Amino acid sequence: MFKFTGKLLSLSAATLMVSSVISSADSLDDLVKAAKAEGQLTTIALPHDWCGYGAVIDGFKAKYPEITVNELNPDAGSGDEVEAIKANKDNKGPQAPDVIDVGLSFGPSAKKDGLIQPYKVSTWDSIPDSAKDAEGYWTGDYYGVLSFMVNKDLVPNPPQDWADLQKDEYKNMVALPGDPRTANQAIMSVYAAGLSTGAAPGEAAGTAGLEFFKKLNASGNFVPVTGKAATLAQGQTPIFVFWDYNALAGRDTLKGNPPVDVIVPKTGVVAGVYVQAISAFAPHPNAAKLWLEYLYSDEGQIGWLKGYCHPIRFNDLAKNGKIPADVLAKLPPAESYAAAVFPTLEEQAAMKDAITKNWDTVVGAAVQK
Repeated sequence: MFKFTGKLLSLSAATLMVSSVISSADSLDDLVKAAKAEGQLTTIALPHDWCGYGAVIDGFKAKYPEITVNELNPDAGSGDEVEAIKANKDNKGPQAPDVIDVGLSFGPSAKKDGLIQPYKVSTWDSIPDSAKDAEGYWTGDYYGVLSFMVNKDLVPNPPQDWADLQKDEYKNMVALPGDPRTANQAIMSVYAAGLSTGAAPGEAAGTAGLEFFKKLNASGNFVPVTGKAATLAQGQTPIFVFWDYNALAGRDTLKGNPPVDVIVPKTGVVAGVYVQAISAFAPHPNAAKLWLEYLYSDEGQIGWLKGYCHPIRFNDLAKNGKIPADVLAKLPPAESYAAAVFPTLEEQAAMKDAITKNWDTVVGAAVQK
């Protein structure tokens, strides 16, 4: 059960909170003062072992000790976060989330429903246009790209690109991270393979991905078993497609038994994005904006990177030499991410429809859990 331990606002602080909602990042000093006056921030769905969030939250607390951070339901999903805003829109207590961290599709829908408010952080210009709402209602925060997780004991010559997976040397080795009729990570994997062939984004790449896996299945390279760290270690799926942050965390979990390579393919580098937004009914709007300022600062972005999630400003940080060498050393080469593509919601809908409806008839391999 959640326990509230924050202090009550004084009358003067409450008055300042109501009258001094900072609307832009033009005056960070004023924002800090207003956030400290509010004295609290309520987050939701931020497990400490996801994307380095434990250290990120600790960093914010250390920088702004005057602000009490209330953490709601760390294991909630994106839908739960949106419902929490709806259920608490008239609630000014600690059970009302100030900020949410949700999957990409939830940003536009929450904006349409009037559940979030706009705010553009001071580092706005270094965030790719394709990963943010033009009006600032939601902003991409971090992403993963689809990668190959490889058992080096069984695969001495790891694949470097999607086309390599078709080679004879990878017979009975290549798997997906789920059923491409239902699992988003597997659907995106098929899509990425299609993009790597040069097909246009959307339905065309989805169809090309099906043809890619039809050939992979016919050659005997495809293993119709859901790839996991455990199946990789057992030799059942020596190569499988995985979000890079999951693959890198899995590598650490296996601790060299077996040794693992995590390889970002040279083409078809597809990114899956999460987004940040501030509740339209946030009890602590200035603290929420200060939280976003921290997350999108160099310090906050590198905090996510330490948890193996690529921050949305990764290319900008890499270009300007701001990523610590010891952090980079644990990751695939920075240049591997320069070509990452962020599918639009329309492209995702079109390719998902093509893949889920036609997998059985085109590929015909039922993927087992």
